[in-house]
Amino acid sequence: MTLSLSARNVVKRYGGVVALADGNLEVNSGEVVALIGANGSGKSTMSKVINGVVILDGGQLLLDGKPAHFASPQAAKNIGISTVFQELSLIPQMTVADNIWLTREQIGPLGVVNRKASFAKTDELLTLFEGTFKANLRPDAYVSDLPADEKQIIEILKAISFNPRMLILDEATASLDSRQVQRLFELVKKWKEEGIAIVFVSHRMEEIFRIADRYSVLRNGKTVGAGSMKEVTEKDLVRLMIEKESVFGYSRAGAKKDNKPVCLKVKDLRTDTLRGVSFDVKEGELVGIGGLRGQGQRDLLLSLFGDIPFTGNVEYNGKPANFHHPRQAMKRGYALVPGDRAREGLLYIRSILENLQLPSWSRYGFPLKISKARKDAEKVGGSLNLVMASLLEPVSSLSGGNAQKVVIGKWLMRQPGLLLLDDPTKGVDVGTKAEFYGLLTRLCDEGKTIIFYSSDDEELVGLCNRVLVLHDGSIKTELAGETLTKENLVSASLGVSDGGGQ
Repeated sequence: MTLSLSARNVVKRYGGVVALADGNLEVNSGEVVALIGANGSGKSTMSKVINGVVILDGGQLLLDGKPAHFASPQAAKNIGISTVFQELSLIPQMTVADNIWLTREQIGPLGVVNRKASFAKTDELLTLFEGTFKANLRPDAYVSDLPADEKQIIEILKAISFNPRMLILDEATASLDSRQVQRLFELVKKWKEEGIAIVFVSHRMEEIFRIADRYSVLRNGKTVGAGSMKEVTEKDLVRLMIEKESVFGYSRAGAKKDNKPVCLKVKDLRTDTLRGVSFDVKEGELVGIGGLRGQGQRDLLLSLFGDIPFTGNVEYNGKPANFHHPRQAMKRGYALVPGDRAREGLLYIRSILENLQLPSWSRYGFPLKISKARKDAEKVGGSLNLVMASLLEPVSSLSGGNAQKVVIGKWLMRQPGLLLLDDPTKGVDVGTKAEFYGLLTRLCDEGKTIIFYSSDDEELVGLCNRVLVLHDGSIKTELAGETLTKENLVSASLGVSDGGGQ
């Protein structure tokens, strides 16, 4: 049962992006090692290297002192490494029991799945979290019908059903309530006593100090510190996670808007993730939304855009703006720019012209005034320095940065008053980012109001006049002026109490 795993000098590249440059991790049986880092530090990539989801490009893995190579997640499972994923791996259309025992079904003498046996084994696993979930969590319940916390419980039970020697908990507590977290930690203590090695990835400092024996800190893909939790403080870990303040080549947009009127008022906004978010935004202001991924940033933007149900009150330019459909938001001058352009922003097989005009075709009458549409698209493309052979070329012919310009450009065609930006520079090259920063400043100067979520802390510190830091679905703190530093932003993102907020 004993296990010793070492990841040494691990390198992983995705095209020109280096996710891990020099990643190191040591974990042994009967201990919990916290894997810590800010957004984009390489935590998830390190987890995926260890569990066989991605193949390393450099460095090596040692298992029990011998070189190891995991060509797939199944290969990692075969030697006893099991993972609770941050992004659930469950199949919604299947039952709880079928998800847990997928590919490991109990087969009866006639070659038929013995559902009675699989249900009994599932019931046995469910007792591990008995008293922390509702009665509808049964072996025959469909995963699609379960709330987020119960889906996370099933993910944990699925991982432990493999009887692992090593367990990776990748943000496993993010969707759990306090009772469920308490129960999980009781189980972690039990698993430690049984000799299981545990890697604990979490953004919650209180949990890290509560459960971990040792820590390993990643920064920009490199391991920059490791040691005993008994010999480190929260501030020590935060300092390891960040570099000295960068010198930004751009100025904060909307920095002189004190005399402008408030145009957006949000009060007690609640969704499945958000827990009563309230804030105001002034005309021409660029307000950043910070915090580690998955803290409610996406819910905030989607609810304002009318794309998911919510409770609370929203006013825009003095009028109610509790939208129930994106069409309502668009009519009031809203625009939503997603970061995942492939899934949410573009039709890749269609032309650049069609994509730029997607939200605006109705403005060109019937029959379509195609020459006018093309002229307007050329104007917006020119303002964005869109590099293309022709408007009639498919979007798939563009580079990633130019494709993202199309996502932004299609909304600028509508002259929006309020832009909601969901991590729009993710996966974009440095040159395009610089152009984008200039565009944001120009839009603010023109009186546009911008709410900007970014997973890049440096962008938020360098561009925004204010940053609202979300943690566990609520605003942990507001950073502005001298308090808007990267150290304070990272501290608040991790729930550290003295993040320097106002």
